[in-house]
Amino acid sequence: MNAQSRRKEILNLIRYNLEPISGTTLAKKMGVSRQVIVQDIAILRAQNNDIISTNKGYVLTSDNKCSRVFKVYHRDDEIIDELNTIVDLGAKVIDVFVKHKVYGRLSANLAVSSRRDVLNFVDNINKGKSKPLKNTTSNYHYHTIEADSEEILDLVEKALKEKNYLVEK
Repeated sequence: MNAQSRRKEILNLIRYNLEPISGTTLAKKMGVSRQVIVQDIAILRAQNNDIISTNKGYVLTSDNKCSRVFKVYHRDDEIIDELNTIVDLGAKVIDVFVKHKVYGRLSANLAVSSRRDVLNFVDNINKGKSKPLKNTTSNYHYHTIEADSEEILDLVEKALKEKNYLVEK
């Protein structure tokens, strides 16, 4: 298989996989090294394919999805409720980012789309020696949220506002 065919196949695997797919898995399927996959992903991104890397693998942000950025504020013990509120309405939390006064924008990809993902995310924070990114900016942070429709994003906005997590910009 030549490089162009391999990249097309990689793009299809990422597009039609229900879960993020790791570089190692792609390398095995394609019969190449993980480094080749990393290079292929860079080329695919340069060709305007919106591929993001998460701690679980690569995902493709679909062109037919709607997205919105929400500025939110809450305590550490409210992380599970905030994320479950979003995913229970059928939306996906793409990332978290903060606007730090010294370092600028700091972000992390999340790809959280289910209660199971929420629990795994919180478990990883609890097992680690790190604190949530929001703690660097006194609990203020942003999420990019993706959904199948603007109506779902409106429901997410309303629910976050009702729970006093949403910060008016």
